[in-house]
Amino acid sequence: MDQKTFLKLIGNFPKKSELNSQIIEEVDCKNYVRKKILFSSEKDERIPAFLCIPKKNKKMPAIYCHHQHAGNHLLGKSEVVGLDGAKDQAYAHELAELGFITLSPDAICFEERSNKEFPFGYHVHQLSNRLIKGQTLLAKTLFDISAGIDLLCSFDKVDSKKIGFIGHSYGGRAAIFAPVFDRRIKASVSSCGSTNFKDMLKRDTGIQLDFVVPDFLEYGDIEDVVRLIDPSNILIIGTDDDKWSMSIDQIETHAQDSFVNGVLKTKIFKGTHQFNSEMRKLAYDFLNTHLV
Repeated sequence: MDQKTFLKLIGNFPKKSELNSQIIEEVDCKNYVRKKILFSSEKDERIPAFLCIPKKNKKMPAIYCHHQHAGNHLLGKSEVVGLDGAKDQAYAHELAELGFITLSPDAICFEERSNKEFPFGYHVHQLSNRLIKGQTLLAKTLFDISAGIDLLCSFDKVDSKKIGFIGHSYGGRAAIFAPVFDRRIKASVSSCGSTNFKDMLKRDTGIQLDFVVPDFLEYGDIEDVVRLIDPSNILIIGTDDDKWSMSIDQIETHAQDSFVNGVLKTKIFKGTHQFNSEMRKLAYDFLNTHLV
């Protein structure tokens, strides 16, 4: 698989619109300001997000913080900034405390972009409506991520040469695909999102709707996507008792020799599906090494 094949498999992408960003709320969080913001990726669509800006008078690296899935479509951006949900998911808040600008949007079908009466069915609807037109939900997901990076790069305080990405579970899966699609991402951290498609089919773990791409296995698997990440840098971590954290050793073996200018690092921790403090410290150190 090469990048051209990767993009062809994902299918047709939407037409990009103006960002039309709008700040609708500002909250002083002592060491940073948290802003609720709306922006567009497509015409007539508004994506809600939290933007956290440390109180520093200089350009700073910025991190796109992708939320998890956890079977809860009614939660997204609010969890990664620490307003709701699990405390170990508040990495946008923690990274802002460490001096990174962070952007945490709702992915399509989550929180403010969900259908509260029929959340899972709405997610299925968003996939199926695209598949019958030769499109994929992954194309939309990556397209929205790229618009979010456009937004980050539009701010004077963001050092546009130092853009990172982090995610856990669903976000960890996105952290593998995003730097292949958008080369502005210089460092990415994937937590508990590494299991390749072959292992998912073999163990019947289920495949998240956003990553259903027709004929993908005819051309490669997750380890082949990782090979395309260079010259960006990626840290892939997981746990030894988690069905979403499999294939890490296989990825390391298969993809390491493709990293000539960038770095591939991996680590498997003890435990179940989680992003504990030890894992987050390694993640933040990695981002600091490659972005600061």
